[in-house]
Amino acid sequence: MNTHKHARLTFARRLEMVKQMTLLGIDAVQAATAHGVTAPTARKWLGRYLAGGEAALADASSRPARSPKSIEPGKALLIVELRKRRMLQSRIARSVGVSESTVSRVLARAGLSKLNDLQPAEPVVRYEHDAPGDLLHIDTKKLGRIVTPSHRVTGNRKDCVEGAGWETLFVAIDDHARLAFTAMHPDEKKEQAIVFLRNAVAYYASLGVTVRRLLTDNGPAFRSREFRVACDELGIKHRFTRPYRPQTNGKAERFIQSALREWAYGWTHQNSAHRTLALGSWQHHYNWHRPHSGIGGVAPMARLKVSRNNLLTLHT
Repeated sequence: MNTHKHARLTFARRLEMVKQMTLLGIDAVQAATAHGVTAPTARKWLGRYLAGGEAALADASSRPARSPKSIEPGKALLIVELRKRRMLQSRIARSVGVSESTVSRVLARAGLSKLNDLQPAEPVVRYEHDAPGDLLHIDTKKLGRIVTPSHRVTGNRKDCVEGAGWETLFVAIDDHARLAFTAMHPDEKKEQAIVFLRNAVAYYASLGVTVRRLLTDNGPAFRSREFRVACDELGIKHRFTRPYRPQTNGKAERFIQSALREWAYGWTHQNSAHRTLALGSWQHHYNWHRPHSGIGGVAPMARLKVSRNNLLTLHT
């Protein structure tokens, strides 16, 4: 029995009250006064007790005895079966002879509201290469140019700037150490991609890391012949993510989310040059000081040092 917190009578007090009226001869007015209820309430519970015994003193369900508009179990099963054949909700409603809202309610209970719910969820496969440089993730993110702080910052719609254009954030992140290298470029064409690749390789080389493999998406710049030639010259094996599967390059995708939240949109930048200048400081913070939950709560540079110490131990 689910009795609300302000209830005057629980099952035990109802039973006590009717016992007083039947065994002790107390009338309904006196019993009602003693238990803090009205005389009609006392007579109501007495009548229920006389008609059905102690079981009648329990709270009755508020569910109606009949629900003419409720759907039959067989129709509900049919709705789910038709959904598994990838039928739209409107078509299912016409086929079964029920309303679309009923179909929607049944499918929501079955966890099939969306067609992609029919596809089984793929297990999350987490991987990590053994040493820095074994795999480098590269990705891009277009950002709107900043001429002056816009209405999203000032709150004044008159500060809206139209036609400022775009620039591209290139990011590279090491699969093992999560060590990142970033740079702003005017666009994401192959010339800029090649420049970024060479600068990234030089940056990691300055830290004692040799890039051996590269993973990118299937963008035209990364698919170009010139980019392939650049990878061959640098001695890098280039691989591509599966089409429409951004999670394959998940470390770069996750890094971009952090960069947007903590750098690009985390501060008010006066213009694009000011934002680009702040990128260098944020990258240093990310690599040297920011704890990374994916590698045990240490900064990427700390893990790079550990990996290099392990390599030295192996060589000796």
